[in-house]
Amino acid sequence: MFVPKLFTTLKTYTLRDFGSDLIAGLVVGVVALPLAIAFGIASGVSPEKGLITAIIGGFLVSALGGSRVQIGGPTGAFVVIVYGIIHQYGLSGLVTATLMAGVLLIVMGIARMGDVIKFIPRPVVVGFTSGIALIIFSAQVKEMLGLRIPQVPPDFVGQWRVYLGSTGPVNPVAAAIAGGTVLTVVLWNRFWYKLRVPGSLVAIIAASAAAGWLNLPVETIAGRFGELPHTLPSPVWPRTDLKTLQELISPAFTIAILAGVESLLSAVVADGMIGARHRSNMELVAQGVANIGSALFGGIPATGAIARTATNVKNGARTPVAGIVHALTLLAIVFFFGPLAGHIPLACLAGILVVVAYHMSEWRSFAMLLKGPRSDVVVLLVTFFLTVFFDLTLAIEVGMVLSAFLFMRRMTMVAGVQILHSESEDEARDRGASVRMRVPEGVEVYEIEGPFFFGVSQQFEETMRVVSKRPKVRILVLEDVPFIDATGLHVLRQFHAMCRKGHATLLLAAVRPRSLGTLRQAGFEKELGPGNILPNLGKAIARAEDLLKK
Repeated sequence: MFVPKLFTTLKTYTLRDFGSDLIAGLVVGVVALPLAIAFGIASGVSPEKGLITAIIGGFLVSALGGSRVQIGGPTGAFVVIVYGIIHQYGLSGLVTATLMAGVLLIVMGIARMGDVIKFIPRPVVVGFTSGIALIIFSAQVKEMLGLRIPQVPPDFVGQWRVYLGSTGPVNPVAAAIAGGTVLTVVLWNRFWYKLRVPGSLVAIIAASAAAGWLNLPVETIAGRFGELPHTLPSPVWPRTDLKTLQELISPAFTIAILAGVESLLSAVVADGMIGARHRSNMELVAQGVANIGSALFGGIPATGAIARTATNVKNGARTPVAGIVHALTLLAIVFFFGPLAGHIPLACLAGILVVVAYHMSEWRSFAMLLKGPRSDVVVLLVTFFLTVFFDLTLAIEVGMVLSAFLFMRRMTMVAGVQILHSESEDEARDRGASVRMRVPEGVEVYEIEGPFFFGVSQQFEETMRVVSKRPKVRILVLEDVPFIDATGLHVLRQFHAMCRKGHATLLLAAVRPRSLGTLRQAGFEKELGPGNILPNLGKAIARAEDLLKK
């Protein structure tokens, strides 16, 4: 469970595998270059921060991860979070929050939460990813139109308030470059994808060449941030205090949850493409180590990137070596071609992010969910609304809590308590029984359907209040009860006490092994007395008849 996939795959690694991984890693490295720079700038940090994240985070995710083909690095999901943290706590606060998130991810992996965290309800995932996509698009309006605005607020409403209040002119050249970038990426990826050259790279080369040769009046990376460094920075441990740590708990939790969810979703998608199975808990540990490493080198949060992972698979990747090659490719680009990246127009990067936001929006899934159950629609719209107009952390928390309450409501609708009576031979035949059930006088039989948890316990108590008879034996059939929680166990004890008060014996029938283990662990089997838990209803009725004779 906690062995990286790299160690497993290297046992049978061949030269042919390396050839496939090398080509895939080179292609993904080139694809990741403009995205890493764009995500860094969109997050409110300098472009090299995005590259550092793709190099350090990408290397560690592939070297230690639980997936064969996962590609790690900065993603669009973190743009809003990172921008907000920097706006409020500065770069040192972001580094600290990312470190804390890395530790949380490692703890979640060791606690084996990998099999649980990926089951976040689909409406919550689509709600906040669609909301993030809208905010990413909104944040690119300034660069796409070449507006002379000193600083754009991190929130959606604030952004449009600034845009609509701006009196500066639109830069038609920037707008043309942004529009041309979008058109180039879309058309190239649709018609010339077999060339294995990403449309984003084609658009960057064309836009940079045009801006340089024609001396176009557009802002470039070097014009705003200076030239990109030729080397990686030295790792630095951030200085912080207890008060700051307490304030950063919520952002760190959001980063950890989002990194865990997105990485595991990406790993699941990759499993479907290559017919393998990832190790979810090892993947969480690797994501934690990758975020710690990225933060120490001054990077931003990293996670599994679905689009880059899919590109990795489509180009023939077979093992995590492809992901390592991808990171080394980016490192080589930084060493040898860093200055050239400074000529990229910011409007071109904005156009690339608009395409990313479109694919990230999952508008088809959004439209399909709107046609689903009303409860799912409510969760979807609430999560989307909170993401766009309030805060992503609040959106995830409210979305999860709302989903949990709706799930409990559905479970209580499915579960129930009913009183069983004697049945005829025809009724017995209908339910597949070989003999009919006969309930003797002085015996009552109750059947619980579904999990006996706190949501159903109230129904059981109400049913018991309605029953006015005072039988000598009560039989509780638990055949359709998959588990019993603490509240259900408490209600059972109350029911047993009520039976003893009325001088009645309580029998349990057809208890499943898991529920029986819970009863034994809690000592309830001893409280009932020997011979009062029977394997099926027939034997329970026979036991009841013997008790009636005494």
